[in-house]
Amino acid sequence: MSNLATYNWLVITLKAPLISFGGAAVDQKGVIRDFPASSMITGLIANALGWKRTDTANLQTLQDSLVFATRLEQSTSNPVLTDTQNVKLSKSNKGWTTRGIVEMCTSGNTDAPHRRFRDFHQDLNAIVALRFDDTNLPDLADVASAMDTPCRPLFIGRKTCLPTGPVRYGDLISAPSAYEAIASIPTSVVDASGAPCKLRALWPVNNGPSEGPNVHKVHNLPDTRNWQSRLHGGSRLVVEGYVSPPKINSGDFTNV
Repeated sequence: MSNLATYNWLVITLKAPLISFGGAAVDQKGVIRDFPASSMITGLIANALGWKRTDTANLQTLQDSLVFATRLEQSTSNPVLTDTQNVKLSKSNKGWTTRGIVEMCTSGNTDAPHRRFRDFHQDLNAIVALRFDDTNLPDLADVASAMDTPCRPLFIGRKTCLPTGPVRYGDLISAPSAYEAIASIPTSVVDASGAPCKLRALWPVNNGPSEGPNVHKVHNLPDTRNWQSRLHGGSRLVVEGYVSPPKINSGDFTNV
């Protein structure tokens, strides 16, 4: 892929005791996937920048322009934890925020109890390399700064999933594709001989290999959202496979 243009990429780490990479929900069951959705990364960036849910045009543009790849530093072999939630909500209930802004319920009048089942990954650690196709969106350096001092608390999928440390992972990096960006970031995951391990990864079609020894499958992933209707719908072609990153040296930056 040496003939491709080189782009800057922002690298973030998604690491927490509990993480929710939401899948296609059915009724009251909140299922999860192994990799973060495009809509989730969009929401994370928007939270850091202080955008509101009513900023639908900006949110849609950001999601449509988002190019990213993810790799799993720590596997999802731990059993899925299912949280049973029982709560009685009304229109007068208030939510927590920082910066002194109160979050109110905007739904209709109701006092009915709600019962939900929400799945979580335990001790998962994922690294994401991202950029935007649209040059009118905030500069990656500004997004990186917002990750360090977010306008609102950052969470990974659900508000209870707070990151264990800084979300931004070092400086911007350069690479011609999402696959090469995520593969170039050094890892601390090694085998018994001390060699870096092959790690599971997900990247967009046309932003890395679509066939070969490092490709497991190519599939349609329904992980986008219509921000105007606030409903999930639509999909994108992705490749699920493996990357072989270099080993972290003693002087390398790391917060994973």
